[in-house]
Amino acid sequence: MKYFALFVLICSATSIAADFKKIHREAIVVDTHNDVLLRALNGEDLSRRTTRGHSDIIRLREGGVDVQIFSVWCGSDFGNGKAFTRANQMIDTLYAIAGRSSDNAVIAKNYKQIKKILKQKKMVIMIGVEGGHMIEDSLSYLDSLAKRGMNYLTLTWNNSTSWATSAADETERGDSLSFKGLTVFGKKIIRRLNELGVMIDLSHVGERTFWDAITITKKPVIVSHSSVFAICPSRRNLKDDQIKAVARNKGVMCINFYSGFIDSNFSTRVSEIRNKFKPIVDSIKLCNTDFWKGEMLIDSVLAPYYTEARPPLSQLIDHIDYVAKLVGTDYVGIGSDFDGVESLPRGMDDVTFLPNIAKELLKRGYGERDVRKILGGNVMRVLKANMK
Repeated sequence: MKYFALFVLICSATSIAADFKKIHREAIVVDTHNDVLLRALNGEDLSRRTTRGHSDIIRLREGGVDVQIFSVWCGSDFGNGKAFTRANQMIDTLYAIAGRSSDNAVIAKNYKQIKKILKQKKMVIMIGVEGGHMIEDSLSYLDSLAKRGMNYLTLTWNNSTSWATSAADETERGDSLSFKGLTVFGKKIIRRLNELGVMIDLSHVGERTFWDAITITKKPVIVSHSSVFAICPSRRNLKDDQIKAVARNKGVMCINFYSGFIDSNFSTRVSEIRNKFKPIVDSIKLCNTDFWKGEMLIDSVLAPYYTEARPPLSQLIDHIDYVAKLVGTDYVGIGSDFDGVESLPRGMDDVTFLPNIAKELLKRGYGERDVRKILGGNVMRVLKANMK
């Protein structure tokens, strides 16, 4: 009898292994946030296989990604007169990558183009502008980026704009802020994004901005790369009432893979590593007047030492599972933050490990239909509802 039970267990494991690869391969897999363009700006040719970072066009295809939204981003040090130019520079870079990768990937500006490219068995390239400061308080700049293919606008990055407050500022500088949430101009931007068919991205924004935006919008929102506050209480994660609001809005929350946003103990382990290398950390801070730029450099330098602090893949799946159980499987997706973070969970070393998500979801009892929705079907629904 015990040998029969063992045989059944082995057969079951083999079946799951076969099923997850097939399901991942046949699903429309959508990742809503990838920062790899930053590497391209440093001279890497992402149309070829690379050995650095988490992704390139070749590895994205191997990982089964069908629709990739690439982040167009600059920090707060790019102020008025610089940020919009930087956005266009990054978009130019993405177009150049697409030109060199035309056999594998094509840029899409509308839903009809998305479907056409998918039928051609090529990867869809899309543009997400991460940070409202990149429109430089100009509706004409907003329109210009939309014409170039901007698929979503993240209302703020860590820095607030003159019209919207960020999660970082509402948390750390709340009492000193001249306003919280959206100004009259900020609300005008929400309405204009709806008119343009550009998704409103509520990652990075403060709670007041979140509630103002989701109250005003007439179309489903996206939360492109955030995780669950109840599991990991980071200001970058969403609280239960926010997750429920996204579901009522028929939007989608895409889970961020960053170790610090999925594991509440990761920051403690990182602090211990930073203390171990305190002279290096202090020297970087001394040489960088921009706080966020300094933090990113510190994380980049210490990334090899963060390996020992990585959480297991199961903790990433916990966040997907939490949202699915709280509001249903129709409102959760994936927003990896590949090449924008210094640490990923074990079992998610780069984009080629993406099929492991389907594997783990199947182990937890999710059916094929729900796995397909989580991998990309839900984002496809929101894209269709927004785009012209």
